[in-house]
Amino acid sequence: MKTKADTISAVATAAGEGGIGIVRISGDEAIDVAAKIFRAASGQKLQDAADRRALYGRVVDFAGETVDEALVLVMRAPHSYTAENVTEIQCHGGAMPLKKVLALTYEAGARPAERGEFTERAFLNGRIDLTQAQAVMDMVRAKTEGSRRMAAAALAGQTAAKVAALRHEILGIIAHLEALIDFPEDDVENLGTREAVAQITAVLEKTNRFLQATHASKILRDGLTCAIAGKPNVGKSSLLNALLNEERAIVTDIPGTTRDSIEEFIDVGGIPLKIIDTAGIRETGEKIEQIGIDRAKTHIESADMVLAVFDASREFDAADEKIIALLKGKNVIALLNKCDLPTVVTVDMLREKLPQAAIVKTKLKFSPDDKAAFSAEESLATLVTALQEKCSMLDFCSEDGIIVESDRQEYLLRKTKDHLAAALDAAQNDFGEDFVVIDLRGAWEALGSITGETVTEDIIDAVFAEFCIGK
Repeated sequence: MKTKADTISAVATAAGEGGIGIVRISGDEAIDVAAKIFRAASGQKLQDAADRRALYGRVVDFAGETVDEALVLVMRAPHSYTAENVTEIQCHGGAMPLKKVLALTYEAGARPAERGEFTERAFLNGRIDLTQAQAVMDMVRAKTEGSRRMAAAALAGQTAAKVAALRHEILGIIAHLEALIDFPEDDVENLGTREAVAQITAVLEKTNRFLQATHASKILRDGLTCAIAGKPNVGKSSLLNALLNEERAIVTDIPGTTRDSIEEFIDVGGIPLKIIDTAGIRETGEKIEQIGIDRAKTHIESADMVLAVFDASREFDAADEKIIALLKGKNVIALLNKCDLPTVVTVDMLREKLPQAAIVKTKLKFSPDDKAAFSAEESLATLVTALQEKCSMLDFCSEDGIIVESDRQEYLLRKTKDHLAAALDAAQNDFGEDFVVIDLRGAWEALGSITGETVTEDIIDAVFAEFCIGK
């Protein structure tokens, strides 16, 4: 069973080979644990090392044999990530050196850190609140500059500050109403239930604005899904390769090459866009290809956006009509490809069938010499512009918005809204100050759960269980 008194350790860098790997140790005995397995080249004891200064030396096992060269950084409480004593052993970033150094820290008295335990300790020790803790993982997982900026803003405390301001407003209303309840005969500055209506309405409006920003926050955090759809050999895989600027998908003139879905992220105006290249949709008796086609239809149905590719050099056929039927009501960018060949299908013909779509003429090809997909520059630039316009329909930078980092935070905001609506109803119908205060306190506590001020230990454990080990 874990306790706050334990000294913990874990690899804090990503798995795989790298120039440097870091083993992080945190707890009261962190410096002593590292001292048992580290020998400074200068002969200085680690316990005598200056704060936030690196010492060069060797990691040794308990037989005195050298395991690796290393730098060790000492950070004494409270001036560390966890606000506890922390040592970081920086050695070579291969799997075996890190595995050996980590095992030695266990032999020296540390225990394995659990998921998110370093950040959990930072929260429990008061260095950060729960919104900043969530922002740590959002920063690690950020896929674009937009998602990084969002995480950085939350990490700097912007979310916590807005939540705190809203709680302060609610607490002010509660204080005035409770004064009326406790001292009805005194000459208290009167803010009866009727007068409280205006204040509660204002707070409710702010909460609604915060909730309106949740969809944009989710998109910046998780991205939009964009399925590439079309018949075989219309240029779907060439499109994926062109957008990624690399040969990610196999491109040949043989129909049905793509049997399964290929997924990759690209950055479109700061928004993560998950591009899914799907199997060409057609009638087939081949079992494996049919599975791919079924998956393609599922991706089209669930995608936030569809890039539908059509061959301008071939007349519409039954397969095209089936694809167009699948796109009904979807957010679509239609690509009229192979426009360098004699044209049979025009932009006007395509617009008649897909009136809701943005239409882009392209010349996606495959160069066997370069072994890479490419598009005429003007075609690709036009497509990227269309993608940016489709993605920028939401307001991602509202000054009144709050950064919602998880489904849990969105749930708590909705709970806050429900309590405020109930309090407003009670005030408008003269139910009495007691009834209004009950729901105002519910709203105040729900907001406190966002920052961690009114949250149980079980909830805290659940939040940090989603983190990676070492963070």
